[in-house]
Amino acid sequence: MEIDVISEEENPMLHRTDVRFEVTHEEASPSRLSVRDSLAAKLNKDADEVVVHRLDTKYGMRKTVGYAKVYDSAEAAVDVEQEYMLERNKIDEEADESEEAEA
Repeated sequence: MEIDVISEEENPMLHRTDVRFEVTHEEASPSRLSVRDSLAAKLNKDADEVVVHRLDTKYGMRKTVGYAKVYDSAEAAVDVEQEYMLERNKIDEEADESEEAEA
C-alpha cells in the first residue's frame, strides 16, 4: 500500500491539519485502521492523532481517495471529534489504555 498526500491545510484553531490523500493498493480496499497507521507513519505522527474520515474506492480501481484530520495531540482529537468517529478510528480505546498505563 502506497500513500500520496494530495493536499494539507492547516487549521490552527482546532490544533489540526486537514489532509487529502490517495492510496494505491494491490489487494482489496484497505481497512480504515491500516490506512490510519500508514498515514500516521508517513506524516511522523502517532496513530491516535490521526482520524480518517472518508475513504472512497471506485469499483474495480486500485486507488482509494481519502480525507483525514491530523491533530497535534491525541487529547485534541478526543476534545474535538465526535464520539462515533473516535470509535471508528479506535482512538478512545487507545487513549484509555495509555491513561491506565500511566496510573
